[in-house]
Amino acid sequence: MQFLRAAYTEVWVASQNVPLVRFADCVRGIASTGLDLVGIPGREPPAGLLERLAGFDSIVSWYGANRPEFRAAVEGLPFEFLPALPAETGDARVHAADFYLRQVGGGSELAVPRIPCASTPGGFAVIHPFSGSARKNWPLERYRELERVPLARLRVRWCAGAQEALENAVRIHDLYELACWLAGASVYIGNDSGITHLAAAAGAPVAALFGPTDPAIWAPRGPRVRVVATTRAGEPIGNLTLAAVLEAIVWLGVA
Repeated sequence: MQFLRAAYTEVWVASQNVPLVRFADCVRGIASTGLDLVGIPGREPPAGLLERLAGFDSIVSWYGANRPEFRAAVEGLPFEFLPALPAETGDARVHAADFYLRQVGGGSELAVPRIPCASTPGGFAVIHPFSGSARKNWPLERYRELERVPLARLRVRWCAGAQEALENAVRIHDLYELACWLAGASVYIGNDSGITHLAAAAGAPVAALFGPTDPAIWAPRGPRVRVVATTRAGEPIGNLTLAAVLEAIVWLGVA
C-alpha cells in the first residue's frame, strides 16, 4: 500500500487493522464506511457513499475481487480489482508479500513488511499459541513444555486475543500497541498467524511454526525470523518436535 501512495491517499481496511496504517492521509474501517453493504440484496449503503467513491482518481481494491455482485454495483467507478490471494500451486506460486508488491508494480525486489515501532527491550519471551485455524496450531501442551525450558532465563509472557481462552495472557486490542510491545521481546514463538507476522514486521526475533500451510508462500520474513516447518506439504504441525523449535530459538541467539 505504501508503494501506491499519492499526493492524497486514503486506506480502507478491516477495522482492527486501522491502527497499523501509519503512512496514509486518512484511514477508515470498511464497516464504518458502509462499503460492506454494497451489492448485498435488500441492504442499502449509506447515502453519498457511491458519490464519494466516484470522487477518487483511482481505487485499487483487493476487497470485493471475488464478489460479482459488488463489482456490478460499482461498475463505472474508478476501481481496479486485484486478486486477493496468491496461487498456492503451479508455476504462479510465489511468496504472498512478493505477490502483492508485484501487483502494484513494485518490481522483482524481495518484499519484507515493516512496521516502525518505538520499543524498549523488555527481557521477556512471548508465546502466542493460537491462529485462525486449529490445524495450524502446535499443541498447547508442547508450548507448555517449551515454557519450562530456561530460555536464557527470560520471563515467558503468553499472548492471546480477546476470544482465545488462555489464563493470565497479555491481551492488547490495539494492533499497533501490540506490535510495539512485541518489538520489545527478546524472542517471539508462535504459529502461522497474523500475530506472528505482526511480531516479525515489528522487528522481534521470531520462531514461526508452520504446518500444514506452506511457508514458501505464507511465512513471515526478516533477518531475525526463523521458520520451523513440517518436512512435507500437508503434514500436521503436531509432528514438529520440541528439539526443532529449540534449535530455531538457539539460532536466534536467545537460548
